[in-house]
Amino acid sequence: MNFSRLQKILRTMKCFTFSGDKKNEPKSPKSVSVQSTNSTFIEGDVRKSWPDLNSQNVSDTSTESLRRTSFPSLSQKPSNLRVFTVSELKSATKNFSRSAMIGEGGFGCVYKALIKSAEDSSGKIEVAVKQLGKRGLQGHKEWVTEVNVLGVVEHPNLVKLVGYCAEDDERGIQRLLIYEYMPNSSVEHHLSTRSETPLPWAMRLRIAQDAARGLTYLHEEMDFQIIFRDFKSSNILLDEQWNAKLSDFGLARLGPSEGLTHVSTAVVGTMGYAAPEYIRTGRLTSKSDVWSYGVFLYELITGRRPLDRNRPRNEQKLLEWVKPFLADMKKFPQILDPRLKGKYPLKSAQRLAIVANRCLVRHPKSRPKMSEVLEMVNRIVEASTHTGSPQLPLKSLEVLETSSDTEAKNKRRIADLRGGEIGWFTRIWKPKLLRIR
Repeated sequence: MNFSRLQKILRTMKCFTFSGDKKNEPKSPKSVSVQSTNSTFIEGDVRKSWPDLNSQNVSDTSTESLRRTSFPSLSQKPSNLRVFTVSELKSATKNFSRSAMIGEGGFGCVYKALIKSAEDSSGKIEVAVKQLGKRGLQGHKEWVTEVNVLGVVEHPNLVKLVGYCAEDDERGIQRLLIYEYMPNSSVEHHLSTRSETPLPWAMRLRIAQDAARGLTYLHEEMDFQIIFRDFKSSNILLDEQWNAKLSDFGLARLGPSEGLTHVSTAVVGTMGYAAPEYIRTGRLTSKSDVWSYGVFLYELITGRRPLDRNRPRNEQKLLEWVKPFLADMKKFPQILDPRLKGKYPLKSAQRLAIVANRCLVRHPKSRPKMSEVLEMVNRIVEASTHTGSPQLPLKSLEVLETSSDTEAKNKRRIADLRGGEIGWFTRIWKPKLLRIR
């Protein structure tokens, strides 16, 4: 099936165009991303979860962002995506057997499969096949966004989209996405008690670095800006060599056009990660992703979820729980993930917390850009290499080499990263915490 055939199907589905207008935003029931235990919410869910927001007119569309914007489509940008048939994918997944299923989310199931290699017709490669269920327009929109985004971007820290399938059969329109297979699951999995082997500290630093590289690319290194909008640990997957890659771009949005400050959208994302100003106003900027990244850094430091209802009431919200421990350097080790068993350089953890606090400044304009965040994390990783090489969770894997990042922009001196300046945390970190009930 060629691109014109794909576009015809998308027109039939009435979801081939993405707009800066709010009227095209999804309004469907609550969903959960694949491999995630966190609730992904939309505007209606936000109003239920944050009753105090009912007085806020989140649906107002800013006059600054009425201009329509859309992702570069497959017909506008060169793409190497392969087009699959339903028959091919049925064969590869044993007719979508539960024995081949490796994940299940709000918009469908994910299966592990073997397909023919494009480079070597006699060889096969492992892939992950996401089959979208028939749950309304939201699933259609996520599918199209994934194709449009991953079809035109390429970076070592973004999961590669191998191809797609959009075909009519006896079951109706089949929409599937085929990704490179990521054998080491998600970062969320390895931080949870479900993982038998916790991630060592050096590997957590490397994951923080990889994730920052991916976001920097999306925000600053292309002709257009992409805002992830659902950055979280379950959307960061690990490949065979434990490189971290961002995945699940179904909620991504094109950044504001030149001269505009933000994009007005319906509020979607994951509770515990979403930036407070975005929750209040629906105004989306790249700094919303920066906030989510800051939350993720505390997740790496503590091994805790941003929101965990299974913990005591005063420990359920991660950002509220850590705050009292940041004013006193002697108390700071108490928030470190106990599964690390003390095997971490304390100064390294302190410095990573400082970076997190820079990302969690209440006013979005005061937060650093991701290229600046990346440079700060690079410095921490470089400093940590003097104390030893990163240890991988599995003995059979080779140690990753440290690579210098030449793409970081807007270099600055990071005087804040001197060890022992924990008291500085409480002076700079004053985020308006989300009221999640």
